[in-house]
Amino acid sequence: MRHRGEAAARYPYVGARIKLGGGQAWLQPSPPGGTPVGWLAGRWSVLSPGTEWRHLAASGAGAPREAGYMTLGRPDDRSGWVLAPVPHGAAFPPSGGGAVTAPPGVPVATAAVARFQQIAFLGLNRLAPGAEFDGAVVVGSGPVALGAALELARRGASTIRVAASRPYPPILTVPGTTRLPPGETPAGGAALVIDAAGTPQRAASLLAPGGVLGLLGTPPQTSGIAALAAHRGGWAVMGMHELVPAEPGAYQDAYTTTATWLADYLDSGLVSSWCRTVPGHLAPRTYRLLGSAARPAEPVILFDWEAT
Repeated sequence: MRHRGEAAARYPYVGARIKLGGGQAWLQPSPPGGTPVGWLAGRWSVLSPGTEWRHLAASGAGAPREAGYMTLGRPDDRSGWVLAPVPHGAAFPPSGGGAVTAPPGVPVATAAVARFQQIAFLGLNRLAPGAEFDGAVVVGSGPVALGAALELARRGASTIRVAASRPYPPILTVPGTTRLPPGETPAGGAALVIDAAGTPQRAASLLAPGGVLGLLGTPPQTSGIAALAAHRGGWAVMGMHELVPAEPGAYQDAYTTTATWLADYLDSGLVSSWCRTVPGHLAPRTYRLLGSAARPAEPVILFDWEAT
């Protein structure tokens, strides 16, 4: 799929429902012409809290921008959800570069969570064969971290340590997860650490000699990892951005695998517990909470664009 900041510019859409400007989120009216013939109405959209909080803050000094990068629609109730890289609530054509389709019958919450697990699926595929997943550390507790923990569990990890600042984040209900408190380091370090929070220095401090550091979250431009420490520690540093070139069909195949696994092996109520549903017209209020202690605990936020 395309980069979150580029997706909307390349995938056709109409009727983005949220615009960021002046450090605030503004609700936009539905397009007067409705949904174009043959297109899908934006029924749901997914907010990625960390990414969109950064965009919201940046809008205080920059030009207004449309918000969001993942909207869901489908032609009828029997079809699978189509997830397109377009702004919140926008209508879009059912096929195009970057869209993926969930298997029919997969609930919307499962379809959304699987999209974040897909990111981890593609990233972990880049590790060397025989990589050790059991005992891995995931840094973060947001949607990308959730996807990483789920994908580690799918690949057989029975122990997954989560380095999170919150004491009881919902990610800890993923099978096999335990919390690694702030400031604590696994004895001897971890063979695999996945940074899903954009804090590579913190993640590197948890590595064992000869360990693998996976960069899944987006780090700030000013962040870095000490080359001398990596040299002496024998670390392998792996970029896990989802847009690294892949074979044709790889994104859809990865998404089908993760969505099917979630639907078949995890209780739908558990998957839904990782999502907060918000009526679309209340989206600006949710944006105001992102940088506060009142930010929703659930890692995935779903805006419902048909709710009154």
